[in-house]
Amino acid sequence: MKIQASDRLSSLKPYAFAEINKRVAALRESGVHAIDFGVGDPSSPTPEFVIDKLGELGKKHAGTGYPSYVGSADFRKAACGYMKRRFGVELDSETEMCSNIGSKEAIFNFPEAFVNPGDIVICPSPGYPPMKTGTVFAEGTPYFVPLLEKNGWLVDFESIPADICEKAKVMWINYPNSPTGAIASREYYEKLLEWSRANNIIIAADEGCYIDIYFDEKPLSILEVGREGVVAFYSMSKRNNMTGYRAGFVCGDAEIIDIYKRLKTNIDSGTPSIMQEAAILALADDEHVAEMRDLYARKGEVIMSALRDIGLEVKKPGATFYLWVGVGDDLEFMEKLLGVGIVVTPGSMISDQCGDINPGKGYVRFALMPTMEDCEEAAKRIRGM
Repeated sequence: MKIQASDRLSSLKPYAFAEINKRVAALRESGVHAIDFGVGDPSSPTPEFVIDKLGELGKKHAGTGYPSYVGSADFRKAACGYMKRRFGVELDSETEMCSNIGSKEAIFNFPEAFVNPGDIVICPSPGYPPMKTGTVFAEGTPYFVPLLEKNGWLVDFESIPADICEKAKVMWINYPNSPTGAIASREYYEKLLEWSRANNIIIAADEGCYIDIYFDEKPLSILEVGREGVVAFYSMSKRNNMTGYRAGFVCGDAEIIDIYKRLKTNIDSGTPSIMQEAAILALADDEHVAEMRDLYARKGEVIMSALRDIGLEVKKPGATFYLWVGVGDDLEFMEKLLGVGIVVTPGSMISDQCGDINPGKGYVRFALMPTMEDCEEAAKRIRGM
């Protein structure tokens, strides 16, 4: 019997972070204490006040059956409450809010609701892979726009050709940005929304993973600037160290949310009720997030100092727990770090070709996930290279 993967699946490159995990495993199997800055999976625990309630929540929902496809009324109201408290954005929990199983499934599936075969989806490069892969599985065509330092790592939407704009249905943005740490300004969002409405392109903003992990300037939500034609994606994974809980939400333009809900009911059975209630607790608390910001800032200073000591120019990110560092040859630098037991993500592995350039080439990404002790050990190893 001959078994083959579909052409769509076969067309995709191996998932970059899966490959990085293999390198980490190989180092550990060889007896090396690997310090992993590769994948952005928080090592700090979920807040205790959430963990302490899980047993109680399990008993509460022992016989409640399938959860709501679009999120319980309580969860949607809590998410709206967070958006109002954090951004001053008032949302209707019935029409402008929907739960999701973390951001990844929502981002991957979103094009299925709006994209027909041959339609274009504009994606940043470097960018989160499901933006591209979801487009491919919806039989759309990704069009990659490079994130460049000269543009402040912002998508240069004005450079997108008119024929691309005519065919484009959706444009993905991600601010605060992974991997560059860039933040978008109000002025940028105002111009972007004017452009998107003129071209009838939905703006899909993957903003909620890192928007509360900032250091100086508090990032805006794009929904503070406008709602028509805009949808924003949020996750508890990074804000609350809840990657394994798979809880989050999508919010914005009521018409977009309505169509997304119609899609979602055909794909999954909703976020587990226990996880929704855990997320309600986490969304209501800002103190643990402030403590986490402080920890990431201190880790970042340790690593940035070491990188500067070996002659690299490193700029402090505006937000996120990433350092995006220009190193010359990113693959060569990755191998040097592997030689001392440090794992990073080469920029070229998480970037797609844009014409004749790979915008991630020459950069590496440090995800500040290791413990403070391991960050200090990594700094010693970097200085000794």
